[in-house]
Amino acid sequence: MISKLMISKFACVTLAVVFSFSLFSLAQTAPAAGAPAAASVPNAPSAAAAAAKATGTKVGTINIEQALFQSNEGRRDFESLAKKFEPKQNELKGLADEIDSLNKQLSAQQDKLNEESRDKLVKQIETKKKSFDRATQDAQEDFQAQQGEIGNKILTKMAPIIQKYVVDNGYGILFDTSQTWPRTPVIVSMPVMDITQPVVEAYNAQSGVPAPPAGSTAQKPAPKPSTTKPAAPASTPPKQ
Repeated sequence: MISKLMISKFACVTLAVVFSFSLFSLAQTAPAAGAPAAASVPNAPSAAAAAAKATGTKVGTINIEQALFQSNEGRRDFESLAKKFEPKQNELKGLADEIDSLNKQLSAQQDKLNEESRDKLVKQIETKKKSFDRATQDAQEDFQAQQGEIGNKILTKMAPIIQKYVVDNGYGILFDTSQTWPRTPVIVSMPVMDITQPVVEAYNAQSGVPAPPAGSTAQKPAPKPSTTKPAAPASTPPKQ
């Protein structure tokens, strides 16, 4: 239902707000008079100050999504969120299994059912399918909102660390490679340009959050169970 990379779809707005004022400012000049100030974003460094310090010429890349999920804090909080939603996933799976069972029953017995019985079973399946779809959408939106909040919280704290690393190591511009071209201006990048891992290590050291137990990772929710659409009414008169 949700993958790690989907964070770019449901949290891109909140992440971009922090990102635009803290990271991309490294490649920009000071903002013109009347332009929004970086102080409008909580904990975001000043865009003007960042621009003044950005004297490097190196080009770097960072996978923001990967940095969020690989940080100790991210692994802890995203895994906790996934566990929080396990009961809802189990509930949805149970409903999906029930729908699948009714579909199999309809498929196996439709030639033996009279029209009234068959229509009743089809209506039952359609009703349950609508309930399943509504519950799935509500759960997904809730999960996405909470995952976005976690991502925004971590990125707000990680942004100054990224900025410091960029300045200290002579970078003049930094691109996010969380998505691929043409969704980003980066067509191809070399591993030597990527600063994701050192940024994660620096963030872990500053956050003080211990590494999760070995083998522990932020689990993504299970895929949405598939359900079969009720069969179309038979074209020949059913047996009585």
